[in-house]
Amino acid sequence: MDQATSSPCYEIRVQGVLGDRLLSAFPALTGEPRDGATVLSGCLPDQAALHGVLHQIESLGLKLLDLHQVS
Repeated sequence: MDQATSSPCYEIRVQGVLGDRLLSAFPALTGEPRDGATVLSGCLPDQAALHGVLHQIESLGLKLLDLHQVS
């Protein structure tokens, strides 16, 4: 079974439109600007990886607006 299809997928919305430099801090996710925010989306292998992304968001001083699992 493909890991991407068996791993939970998320959409994480952060305040502001992130440039390429900040987006590069999230190599497992794709970033898309929406309504003055950025939606980071992708599948993560486990909950520890999700916590790592959330820690990175906090470390970069970004404001988390929304997080939800899409699959």
